[in-house]
Amino acid sequence: MINNITTRVEEIQGKISQSLGLSNNQVVFEFNKMPNYVDLDLFTINAIHKQQFFFHSTEGRDEIEALELMLKYVKNQLIIDDSFTIQWKLKGSTEIHQSHFRAKNMMDALDKFYFGRSVSSITIYSIVLNPLA
Repeated sequence: MINNITTRVEEIQGKISQSLGLSNNQVVFEFNKMPNYVDLDLFTINAIHKQQFFFHSTEGRDEIEALELMLKYVKNQLIIDDSFTIQWKLKGSTEIHQSHFRAKNMMDALDKFYFGRSVSSITIYSIVLNPLA
């Protein structure tokens, strides 16, 4: 039974990574088990600057349900959200980076960008709503 659950979890995680066009080592799944549900936070890691950013959160009765909801979001909602590009640098660094976010609006993109970070640790140079392709 546990082996089947582990296999199913890995299968869905692979589908999520593939749907995002990322390798498995560029995606981090954080499960937080609560008394009555499981919270899943998904993070992506940029291949160039190696920074980890918040992508989306789901809740399910168990890990599998939380992952299935994440996969549904990735396949459906991702198309609906706007695309933003943020230019930024870490304090004390001279290198400017670009990161891309799918978000409902600019504030949502900034929330994802700063998730788990101190606002004073990063300088943002610009945030741009990307044109529709």
